[in-house]
Formats: sequence, C-alpha cells, structure tokens
Amino acid sequence: MCVCAGVSAALQIQCYQCEDIRQDDCSSPEFIVNCTVNVQDMCQKEVLVMEDGIHYRKSCASSGACLIASSGYQQFCTGKLNSVCITCCNTALCNGPRYKRRATSHACRPSVSHYTAPLLGLIQLYLCSH
Repeated sequence: MCVCAGVSAALQIQCYQCEDIRQDDCSSPEFIVNCTVNVQDMCQKEVLVMEDGIHYRKSCASSGACLIASSGYQQFCTGKLNSVCITCCNTALCNGPRYKRRATSHACRPSVSHYTAPLLGLIQLYLCSH
C-alpha cells in the first residue's frame, strides 16, 4: 500500500488465466483470477499460431516482465504459422476476448503510447514508496 499526498493506492486487478488452450480463448468466468496485490499489476495474453491451430496463454503479470516479453516477441508477431504475439494491459479482464472491428488490423502489435499512462502511474507509486 502506498500513501502519497494523503492518497492510498492498492493495486489489484482481475485477469483471465489459462495455459495452452486451443481454439477457445479461455475467456469464460471459470478462468478469472485475482492477481497478487501490488505485484501483478497487468494482464498478459499470448497468442501462438501453431500447426494444430491457435493456442492461448493468459495470466496475471508484473508490468516490467510483461512489457519486456511483449517488446521481445514483437518481431515474431506476424499472424502466420509459428507467430507469437504477447500483449499487456492494465484494466480488469482486459486479456479477454477482443470484439471485432470493422476494419482489420494487426491486433498483436500494441501501440507504445497505450502503455504511457500505466507506466507513469507505476513510476509515481514507486517514488511514493521510496
């Protein structure tokens, strides 16, 4: 718990969690977990395109680990066979299903600006705790 300028903040998020689920992208209520307070502050989603279909892994994650993994695998996020896409997000159940948009896009290529606000918040919490 961080108390900074009279405001306390405990970070807890809910995410979907599953390992190596094929086809069904494990976004039903039985896969919802509470992440560790102040440690796992993001949800992570991995989408792997393999010969036998699309595999999903979803979990809670620390922001540092998730963002490093996401950027490290960005070059392998092609949507083709052997593609690996890792995305990070910081709102409740955000690693769940993506609703279809009209125009097609590369859903596995997150915008860096998408992470700016959460990172600034984490920096503020870090500074409050030291």
